[in-house]
Amino acid sequence: MRAYGLGIDAGGTQTRWALAAADGQIVAEGAVAGLSVNQMQSEAGRSAVQGLLQQLAAQVLAYAGTYGRPQGVCAGLTGFDGVAAQPAQWLAMALQLPQTAIQVRSDIEIAYLDSFAPGEGYLVYAGTGSIAAWIDAQGTLHRAGGRGVLLDDGGGGYWIAREALRHIWRQEDEAPDSWRQSALAQAVFERIGGSDWALSRQFVYGQERGALGELALAVAASADADPAAQAILRGAGLELARIGLALVRRYGARPMVLGGRAATLHPLIAASMRAALPAGQVLLQKATQAHHAAARIALHCQN
Repeated sequence: MRAYGLGIDAGGTQTRWALAAADGQIVAEGAVAGLSVNQMQSEAGRSAVQGLLQQLAAQVLAYAGTYGRPQGVCAGLTGFDGVAAQPAQWLAMALQLPQTAIQVRSDIEIAYLDSFAPGEGYLVYAGTGSIAAWIDAQGTLHRAGGRGVLLDDGGGGYWIAREALRHIWRQEDEAPDSWRQSALAQAVFERIGGSDWALSRQFVYGQERGALGELALAVAASADADPAAQAILRGAGLELARIGLALVRRYGARPMVLGGRAATLHPLIAASMRAALPAGQVLLQKATQAHHAAARIALHCQN
């Protein structure tokens, strides 16, 4: 039986997986809903995480007849702090593997290794949340931002959506029904299901953070027609520049990569970030494939 590695990249909006052959080629991939280790703080959250990991394992095992079961797993999980052991246990059970074949890391660590070797540069990642990361030559992860959507995560999808809703409802406070003249408000309310405050309230407080983060798509879609949406997206770029520069100031000048789905929502985000960086700072934008990187790492952590 050939050796395969399973890589998992779990974020607030989506959890992607990939299966890599021994030569590093990706032979299969798929996705389930988003998850976070932060959900482990409640019984309902733990049940949801376990269910999603079982669902992911079922997708992977559907390929077993063609490729066989993966022999090693590397999972990058949002919010993982090196303590939570249950996700690894659940994956081992669902995939019928020994727990020694399961490696769980922070999702940002996996995303970094998809862009740089240790010590090379800085990754600024904008997904549902945001974080800047540097792994030094000794393998230690250094970070700026990534404090969670309630505290900060400026420039991420959740932040963009929250800024849009704040703007819309402040405008409604001052001029009721002004949303009818706002391309931004119309796009956001279309995704929510209506302009009534009760719908916005339920959407904000009744769903997981990934669902709210997806409202950032409406902000990007309305940007060409709405100055307020443009301002929010430029603000996102400034927030991402801030956390990247925090690492530059601490550890010196190095190339910087901008990655993550939220960073690709609209060109204004990267353009604003670039304009806020020093003239000599190298910034590249990359479509990160962290689940592919994790699958290749998994080839080296087989039991």
